[in-house]
Amino acid sequence: MNRARLSRYAWAVLLWNVLVALWGAYVRATGSGAGCGAHWPTCNGEVIPRAPQVETLIEFTHRATSGLAFLSVLFLFLWVWRAFPKGHPARFGAGLSLFFMVAESLVGASLVLFGWVADNVSPERAVVQMVHLANTYFLLAALALTAWWASGGSPLRLRGQGAVGFALALGLLALLFLGMSGAVTALGDLLFPVRSSLEALERSLTPGEHFLVRLRILHPLIAVSVGLYVVFAGFLVAHLRPSPTAQGLARLLAYLYGVQLLAGLVNVWLKAPVWMQLLHLLLAYAVWLLFVLLGAAALAQGARRVELGEGGDEVHRGTGGATWKDYLALTKPRVISLLLFTALLASFIAAKGWPGLKVFLAVALGGYMMAGAANALNMVVDRDIDARMRRTARRPTVTQRISSRDALLFAFALAVLGFAVLWWGANLLAATLALMGLLWYVLVYTLYLKRRTWQNIVIGGAAGAFPPLVGWAAVSGELSLFAWYLFALIFFWTPVHFWALALMIQDDYRAVGVPMLPVVLGERATVIQIALYALLTALISVMPLAMGELGLFYLASSLLLNGLLILKSLALYRQPERGTAVSLYKYSMLYLALLFVAMAVDRAL
Repeated sequence: MNRARLSRYAWAVLLWNVLVALWGAYVRATGSGAGCGAHWPTCNGEVIPRAPQVETLIEFTHRATSGLAFLSVLFLFLWVWRAFPKGHPARFGAGLSLFFMVAESLVGASLVLFGWVADNVSPERAVVQMVHLANTYFLLAALALTAWWASGGSPLRLRGQGAVGFALALGLLALLFLGMSGAVTALGDLLFPVRSSLEALERSLTPGEHFLVRLRILHPLIAVSVGLYVVFAGFLVAHLRPSPTAQGLARLLAYLYGVQLLAGLVNVWLKAPVWMQLLHLLLAYAVWLLFVLLGAAALAQGARRVELGEGGDEVHRGTGGATWKDYLALTKPRVISLLLFTALLASFIAAKGWPGLKVFLAVALGGYMMAGAANALNMVVDRDIDARMRRTARRPTVTQRISSRDALLFAFALAVLGFAVLWWGANLLAATLALMGLLWYVLVYTLYLKRRTWQNIVIGGAAGAFPPLVGWAAVSGELSLFAWYLFALIFFWTPVHFWALALMIQDDYRAVGVPMLPVVLGERATVIQIALYALLTALISVMPLAMGELGLFYLASSLLLNGLLILKSLALYRQPERGTAVSLYKYSMLYLALLFVAMAVDRAL
């Protein structure tokens, strides 16, 4: 019973500290940080200010509530150390909580004593603001873990976690980076207010503006990138550590981050009113805490580890002896080649010629890495069905020349490097779009749709339509209507291409229970769908002509290419045999490649 009360108290302390942190954000957002002057711990030289102004009352209230928070954490520390034996993780969590609470007090004091409040626009204030945010995150994480362990949560097992540990660590760092960028953005909103979102964008792109203004434009893109990764990491971790708690937290994390992004958009649209800033920050704290608790559930001692097989045996540890060719095979280079080609050609189309060596190399290397990471993750998730299909039985994850743990680590390393290369060599938008493509392929197609519905390739196939967006954004830094046309073209082309392949290997899909269209509805329905999608692809391919984006060279090329596509689709409709399916499958790849070449040449003329 005593420990039950302690558990409730620990969660209450966490909630109280969240509220105190939000009040601190209110102090900053209202410019009340100098309400007590340059005095600390007194307020304007008084222990309790007499006849305070509004700013003084706000700042003094924050100091008073912070003092109560300090005492609550100190009492939690003493109670935990009395209630639990030596070596219990709750003791470690309570000790960390007290440490970060002391650090929180010192950082808050430094803001006042050095005058980094009110209208101060120095770089030092921005740095300390980020440190303050980071320390708050650490404090809340320590309190959450203390409450988790005090409530009966298992100790963590950190060693040997492989890609799961890496994914969680990267997610925590990404959320921390996002929070720090948000702190700088909020400071910029306070010190350099704008009348409209358009003005904010224009000032962010204007050379010579204050660094707080110019950094403002990055936060939304960072938020989208981090959000995509966090949701992806949450579902992947829940897949590899499939406890009910981990799976529930991953779903809640995805829903909550969606709400957070929506709140961020509303915050920008309303020009960051104080109440919206506080709601946005509250959601950020909630996302951070959910991810911390997801990590605690996934890394708990005794948690089932799917990548090692049932019960954590040696089934998927690998046989060793892997060469660079095996790791190259993980990336599916033949599959990537066409996707990478469309991304590179899209950069030529956007630039109306040569996009520049730096952009070209960034799209080529970064694009390959991101797509290769997606394919490696796909091989880990699908290794059970790959082992029973002739086409995939020699994959390195099936033969176990590469263990699932090593394949996952390789995939994460590729994804991080690919994102960094695209951001450095092109821009953050291109990197974010590549990450979106990876997540769509792994989460939407592989983990959710592939084994559930014959619409898997229609919806999930959108992952293959992201590379042209990446190439376009790498050149222009934005997405025009023409870029989305390229996306739509590949989206409607994909069923033609993939269902022709599915007809060829439908027996394999039937044997492993994957509901591809030929398996579920039969060959006749499949060839009808292929013909319809071929016609849609042909119609979409001529849209740029109506938009005035392309000319006669593309017109002639598209008429020829589309004519052959429709003829081969009709031939398959009349004779749904393996030979005609192979012919359409091979031509569909040539069709897409030549269509993009025609667009690039026409734009350069």
